[in-house]
Amino acid sequence: MHYAITFIAKIVEGKIVQQGNDTIIENLITDSRKLLLPQSTLFFAMAGQGRNGTSFIQTLYEKGVTNFLVENTFEAIEIKKLPNANFILVENPLAALQKLVAHHREQFNFPVIGITGSNGKTIVKEWLHQLLQTEYNIVRSPKSYNSQIGVPLSVWRIQANNNLGIFEAGISMQNEMQHLQKIIQPSIGIVAFIGSAHSQNFNSTQEKIQEKLSLFTKSKNLIFCKDDVILQDEINLFKKEKNNAVELFTWSKINTANLFIESIIKKENDTVINCIYQKNSFSFTIPFTDDASIHNAITCCCTLLLLNVNTNTIASKMLQLKPMAMRLELKQGINNCSIINDAYSADFESLSISLDFLAQQNQHTKRTVILSDVLQSSNNNTVLYKQIAAALLGKNIDRLIGIGKDITTNATAFSSIAETVFFADTEIFLAAIPNLQIQNEVVLLKGARVFQFEKISAALEQKVHGTKLEINLNALRNNLKVYQQLLQPTTKIMAMVKAFGYGSGSAEIANVLQHSGVGYLAVAYTDEGVELRQAGITLPIMVMNAEPMGFENLVKYNLEPELYSFEIYNAFCSFLLQNKINTFPIHLKIDTGMHRLGFDEVEIETLCASLQKNKVLKVISVFSHLAGSDAKDYDTFTNNQYLSLKKASEKIEAAIGYFFLNHIANSSAIYRFPALQMNMVRLGIGLYGVDVTPDIQNRLLPVATLKTTIAQIKYLQTGETIGYSRKGVATKNTKTATVRIGYADGYPRNLSNGKGKMYINDNPAPVIGNICMDMTMLDVTDLDVQVGDEVIVFGDAPTVSNLATWADTISYEILTNISQRVKRVYFEE
Repeated sequence: MHYAITFIAKIVEGKIVQQGNDTIIENLITDSRKLLLPQSTLFFAMAGQGRNGTSFIQTLYEKGVTNFLVENTFEAIEIKKLPNANFILVENPLAALQKLVAHHREQFNFPVIGITGSNGKTIVKEWLHQLLQTEYNIVRSPKSYNSQIGVPLSVWRIQANNNLGIFEAGISMQNEMQHLQKIIQPSIGIVAFIGSAHSQNFNSTQEKIQEKLSLFTKSKNLIFCKDDVILQDEINLFKKEKNNAVELFTWSKINTANLFIESIIKKENDTVINCIYQKNSFSFTIPFTDDASIHNAITCCCTLLLLNVNTNTIASKMLQLKPMAMRLELKQGINNCSIINDAYSADFESLSISLDFLAQQNQHTKRTVILSDVLQSSNNNTVLYKQIAAALLGKNIDRLIGIGKDITTNATAFSSIAETVFFADTEIFLAAIPNLQIQNEVVLLKGARVFQFEKISAALEQKVHGTKLEINLNALRNNLKVYQQLLQPTTKIMAMVKAFGYGSGSAEIANVLQHSGVGYLAVAYTDEGVELRQAGITLPIMVMNAEPMGFENLVKYNLEPELYSFEIYNAFCSFLLQNKINTFPIHLKIDTGMHRLGFDEVEIETLCASLQKNKVLKVISVFSHLAGSDAKDYDTFTNNQYLSLKKASEKIEAAIGYFFLNHIANSSAIYRFPALQMNMVRLGIGLYGVDVTPDIQNRLLPVATLKTTIAQIKYLQTGETIGYSRKGVATKNTKTATVRIGYADGYPRNLSNGKGKMYINDNPAPVIGNICMDMTMLDVTDLDVQVGDEVIVFGDAPTVSNLATWADTISYEILTNISQRVKRVYFEE
């Protein structure tokens, strides 16, 4: 299909203005950061929370993009600034995107599978691809692109040589699925699993199911498990009222169904599933034992049966199912490297997602991609590897290490990359690692499964303490969005990344925040700011506790100090005068009742007099610190603090005669005191998933999960003691598990002797005896556990707030006390 820009304008019923070349569009983007091939890209400028896509048009134009779709309110004067660009004006850019891709979908007439549900959509999609890829040329959603924007970007990928589509669709509120139905138009529908996810905007489970079933109003077949009684009832009603022609393909463990599950036999490492289909018995084995995988595998089996795959082939294929790495991980690597492991799939679209994540990492100046043959493409290799080379160049990749015969054969496509080297297979590459000088760089691993990139990850990952703190970057973005939605569009966010990012890692967290559009960062000390600058962070950074010995680095690294007393104010002014520096950005802190740091009310007149004749400083913000915004008892005090800041700020503005920012609201005040937003807020602990307000806490996700493993299991007789000072006593025959974490890792020692507990396989295991420096003992008498089992210290359960309550402290202390020797692993789903 060839979509000229004028043809696209007709499809979306838009008005094209200032037409340049009638470009053929191949790529659609809604996020300016995901640009790969500018010449053939159409950018949809959509309004987001706190910012509008139109603000990125100039930057994209400078990068070579000349095709833009914008709201019809976009000003003509802005269009004229880009004389060679095409602009399509529409009423609603999202609706236009969906309409364009719905038109594209209508040009193809092959089977399309649409998958919805609360959980399991991505696993079922990827397993179906594994199971069917030898019989079909499949186009599918990259990763979990299942939203109002993700679905059209997925379906746009359909090409003439595809003969099967597999797309997932997710919704979170009423009346969303009807738009996705027009885009996917599935002939075969699958309801993977109905759970509690995304239920907050629905009055009942039935209402949520009804919305999800809207995807199948024109489908010929619908696959589901009829053991879910609510789902069964809603599908029967749907068939009666919305799509009488749909044929139901059901499976069940207890009722008559198209596929009846006679028995499920779990073994140590696999599961045998015995079935009856069309009165004939057959069985298949999957290399998993968890209930979710069993449910998803049976759903896949139903799909294969519906597509007339014979049972012998199904049995053979099911045994080959591979676990899906559902997340992209950032880990510490050897030789001061950062390793991004994303061997989830190897196709051009998922590579573009990985490259976008790579581009966010600024802690190293050098970027390397280790890439295998790309086996999942509908393009011929010559075209494919030219596309990949252009994408790598667009993301400023310094080195490509290619592994595989196809990529090696097409090595000339990558001649524009500064450094390239190719290997026939993974084993040859592994042997060559010592000679490749992989050091001080960020390395992306992207490989098809047959190339076993897990071996490369193991070779490049730094071997450190087995306990790890996992940082969920999706959760961090979710929490940021929760607070952004509470703000006025003009209100900026200053994100707190002091104390090693509340234990989560400063540079890594700052990279995400910079990528997500926050306005400011704040650190406690100059050294923290220097570290962020050296890691490539360019956002403005406020230093909250600047010291004279650090003034030189403040200026060198363009860090903005908080000045809170005349002593630090005069010292910094003297430094600037000596170095002949003018209008250096600073922030003034006013003490309105916290009584920790800040200019007192009686000092404001003197401060104003000094500022009036001061040429070396430029005031960027005037702010204060709330003492009790999380407690209703102090609401009057909180409001008085705000009024005091406002009064001081007005005096300062009158004295210096120019505008500056004001901020006083912290995480809890953002929700509890919307009138205190001013023009900036400071977001701290809430960003990491903790808020005292239940309404907000329920919308936040835990960012950090602290995990360890069992080192040894012991069996004690009644009366024997456990640990130092013999504080733990076995009151009965007791089984204990010694786990690899202690107070040197930040696990509070006052959680000893039953006060704290960890979770193993979703079951609580109380601490027994005194916590040691490097180890802790747990009572696992009633649990089925083994050496090496994963242990959750905090995360979903127990939460960091639970841990803080047990330890008689606050969540801040728990998070910031996690030792640096604990490995941080960052991931995105």
